[in-house]
Amino acid sequence: MVDCFEDQGPLDGLRDRVQDCQRCELGKTRTNVVFGAGSSSADLMFVGEAPGYHEDQQGIPFVGKAGQLLDQLLDSIGLARDAVYIANVLKCRPPDNRDPLIEEIQLCRDFLEEQINIIEPRVICTLGNFATKLLSGRADGISRVHGRAQTMPGRSAIQLFPVFHPAAALYTPANLNSLKADFQVLRTLLSGPGAQVQVEAAAVEPQVAVKSSEGEPEPEQLGLF
Repeated sequence: MVDCFEDQGPLDGLRDRVQDCQRCELGKTRTNVVFGAGSSSADLMFVGEAPGYHEDQQGIPFVGKAGQLLDQLLDSIGLARDAVYIANVLKCRPPDNRDPLIEEIQLCRDFLEEQINIIEPRVICTLGNFATKLLSGRADGISRVHGRAQTMPGRSAIQLFPVFHPAAALYTPANLNSLKADFQVLRTLLSGPGAQVQVEAAAVEPQVAVKSSEGEPEPEQLGLF
């Protein structure tokens, strides 16, 4: 695993700003800011929802059970964690792992967008509902859009690839099977511009993610469907 505090050029200045952030009440309840980790020049970036307990304790994204599954999925397509970049919509853990609030997403969104600007990935794999709705600008839930690539609104060089959040697959075999299959499609998408993957252009302007009413099988993150 890449040390998330290694010298990463422009990301370092952004990380310093995020470390001191008190824009919302989460700044008062967090243990650590979870900025992001991985390669600053990655072609593939993952965006989840918000840090869970283990992430808040260590300051690194996806280090709990969902993170272990993500590592296995990466291995299944020949990638290691240090070859990609992993971040979340929120940089601080919501108390009791509740869903992110709309105002929290609005206040934290520009940090994620700056990360995207610096890293310039070719593909952003959104994990679950919140990241997918935020970056696609669509209200469609993850169950409807997973495994289908689309052009990111306002960023024609980036393709979004929504998948189920790993936490949603830990105890649900159907979701796990879908996630494994979608990662094989992701492998094809990453193989180059000639990949046989359906790319759907997003026609809706970006909006703040809509809160999901469905729960989560593991108490790391909520609103995954």
